[in-house]
Amino acid sequence: MAEATGRLAPSPSGEMHLGNAFAALLAWLGARSTGGQVLLRLEDLDRPRCPRAYAQGVMEDFAWLGLDWDNDPVWQSQRDDVYQEALARLDAQGLVYPCYCSRRELHTVTEASAPHGPGPVYPGTCRDLDPARRRALEAQGRRPALRVRVPDREWSFVDGVQGPWRANLASACGDFILRRSDGLFAYQLAVVCDDASMGVDQVVRGRDLLSSTPQQLWLQERLGLPHPAYYHVPLLLAADGRRLSKREGDLSLRALSKRRSPAEIVGRLACWAGLLDRPRPARPQDLVGEFAWERVRRQDVPVA
Repeated sequence: MAEATGRLAPSPSGEMHLGNAFAALLAWLGARSTGGQVLLRLEDLDRPRCPRAYAQGVMEDFAWLGLDWDNDPVWQSQRDDVYQEALARLDAQGLVYPCYCSRRELHTVTEASAPHGPGPVYPGTCRDLDPARRRALEAQGRRPALRVRVPDREWSFVDGVQGPWRANLASACGDFILRRSDGLFAYQLAVVCDDASMGVDQVVRGRDLLSSTPQQLWLQERLGLPHPAYYHVPLLLAADGRRLSKREGDLSLRALSKRRSPAEIVGRLACWAGLLDRPRPARPQDLVGEFAWERVRRQDVPVA
């Protein structure tokens, strides 16, 4: 097997919970099992929600678990010039346009048009606004987000855990945001730029991000960037069936560390992933030799 370059890419918007640690462990094993590199990227695009204290805590948690990395950490908050250059390239292709829709307006339109759909699909309200209408909206004090025109085209790929997946960009999401109205760049654009510039060729993350992968594949194509291999791992679920959340304070790793050793937590995570037949203490490096993606379960895992 060729050496893979993987990444740990946490969003430091709160304390790490077990679900974050679960995905991070599998990302680390996926790269280390090939003799490859693991790179660290702090996805702190949303500066107000990602103070440095949380980022420092995340790095300490990784180190406590035994997950190391091979680079100086990359901070998305310091890479606006990279994202702006990619945005300009898309704009030169005639793909970018300003959107003045408020969240309330979008919620009303998308709820009315697709109340039982898989998620909100942008209806193209601002796609073809004439210059006069744009000036009128800006005169009202509206600050536009920037969206990208997506094709009515189906994308298909094979995920390393979940198997075949396909989606039509126009019907699945519609034109999506590249830069928010407050000037912050969107995840979809940033992650594509960063994975390419860091040389990441193996992306491991939670199954909840599977549906956004066709957007990233298309952006990679438009920007002339390589396609990494994708592995979308199952989610850990709370007692009420929802996925674990930082916002809800679910199973904080920092709190668990006061009564569990790193090896106990790693062993339980490995068991939930399908790598061990029972929970037993293990270090990440103990699992490298036996790791195989074929052993990783596909279904979400209730943990409480």
